[in-house]
Amino acid sequence: MKMHSSMKKFYALIFLAFILHSDLLVAQKDIPHLNKVGDRFELIVKGEPFLMLGGELGNSTASTLESMEPVWSRLKQLNINTILTPVYWELLEPEEGKFDYRLVDELILKARAYDFKLVFLWFGSWKNSMSSHAPGWVKLDQERFPRSKSESGISQEILSAFSDNNLNADLEAYKHLLRHLGEFDKENQTVILMQPENEIGMLPSARDYSDAANKKFSENVPADLINYLQNNKEKLNPETIEIWGANGYKTSGNWEDVFGKGLHTDEIFMAYYFALYTDKICAAGKAEYNLPAYVNAALNAPGRKPGEYPSAGPLPHVLDIWKAASPNIDFYSPDFYNPDFKLWNDLYTRQGNPLFIPEHKFDNSVAAKALFAFGHYEALGFSPFSIEQMPGNPFSPKEEKLSQVYNIIYQIKPLLDKSRGQNKVEGVLLDKDVNEVTFTLGDYEFKAAHTFNLGWEPNSKSEEWEPAGAIVIQTGKNEFYYAGFGVTLTMKNLKKPNERVGILKTDRGNFIDGNWVVYQHLNGDQTHQGRHIRSFVDDVCIQRFTLYEYK
Repeated sequence: MKMHSSMKKFYALIFLAFILHSDLLVAQKDIPHLNKVGDRFELIVKGEPFLMLGGELGNSTASTLESMEPVWSRLKQLNINTILTPVYWELLEPEEGKFDYRLVDELILKARAYDFKLVFLWFGSWKNSMSSHAPGWVKLDQERFPRSKSESGISQEILSAFSDNNLNADLEAYKHLLRHLGEFDKENQTVILMQPENEIGMLPSARDYSDAANKKFSENVPADLINYLQNNKEKLNPETIEIWGANGYKTSGNWEDVFGKGLHTDEIFMAYYFALYTDKICAAGKAEYNLPAYVNAALNAPGRKPGEYPSAGPLPHVLDIWKAASPNIDFYSPDFYNPDFKLWNDLYTRQGNPLFIPEHKFDNSVAAKALFAFGHYEALGFSPFSIEQMPGNPFSPKEEKLSQVYNIIYQIKPLLDKSRGQNKVEGVLLDKDVNEVTFTLGDYEFKAAHTFNLGWEPNSKSEEWEPAGAIVIQTGKNEFYYAGFGVTLTMKNLKKPNERVGILKTDRGNFIDGNWVVYQHLNGDQTHQGRHIRSFVDDVCIQRFTLYEYK
């Protein structure tokens, strides 16, 4: 039977669409992207899982090549593999419609020469809430590019999220940047992740009080937000449920009708429009070059009200609103200048949000926290801020410790990759306040304690305890790896409660070219004669140990 010519054309079109769709999928796999493994995510770069052992540069360091010159080799010595660096709208587009990629290209080329990956932080409409990095032609034309206004009507150094002119100018610049990255870097994949905007938030009021914002505030809550809340009601965060439920779970009306009157509604309103604005920028960039993207948040201090902190950024209590309005953003991340590390990370990993810590105050806790983040949360990456510190000077103790920790994390990365999402990895973070924790891997319950509890180290009697951390990986029924410092491990078998757990064998060593090479056999004083696994706070190391039971 002969096929009609129109049917031939129809099937040919179907086949062509299939081929184009297949090519698109292949192309997507050929650039950096997220991949879900079990209940965790991993970042894939050039077809392989990649852990970001990162450092974020100070805000102005990468503004010239001369400023960067003494930094590259120092970062290499820190065992960093990923640099987080700003791209400045004012430098990329100094004149409207005229783009200067020279600095971006030179940063990429230099990073390649040192074998670094880059995460670009787009300092566009907002950087730490303010619009400090918008080009002069934007700042000077306030009629065309309007500012946000405080509750008292005072203009702020913050571009309004309710202006199409502001959005389109930022969007065009970001779109051109991503188009250029696709042309310049797609093959090498030096740039692996994007951060559109930086620490978005409204100050000194909880929301924008410009005429355009006030008009939106009086209108009905957009249907897409209502639909999201209804469709995801069973998994919404408690903060959202509490506010929405307190007002009767309303599904129509203006912002105060649905969420009630108060600063909380001002913040929800602002979060939605900040998220919508950022998502449109992100989507335009991805249409040019589909790199994964995240947004970061400046964490609010306890007791502060919206507007006293940068209101309406991607903070945990409004993250449902952000998710509803920003489907093109892959995940949301906390910036840490707050001591409650576990508390905030627990909040950010709800609903399966991957953990990435793009910015942490560079203090003496970062080495231990990196271990905890990669072990407990199986994080995508960790990055202290102002990582360049003092080029030319000797390493400080915190730099030396971070360098050692990044080295051992790099060595155990194949084990982490193989174990991801399978409940075979745990991390601990210990200090004077939390000096013992328990966790379970396989049949074993582990008690991890800070080695200062032993009282054997000279500084164990000090008022301040150096934070300690470790990653423990189960590689067999009774075989484990320990990587860290300042931690003791004791064990019991939950399935054999009447038997004691002994240490059959403990080796200290390193992975060289992926192979485990034993440096020392322990099992003596270093294991307290078989009573625990241990390394002191000044001893960053990897140990492999095997357990057994006896009556």
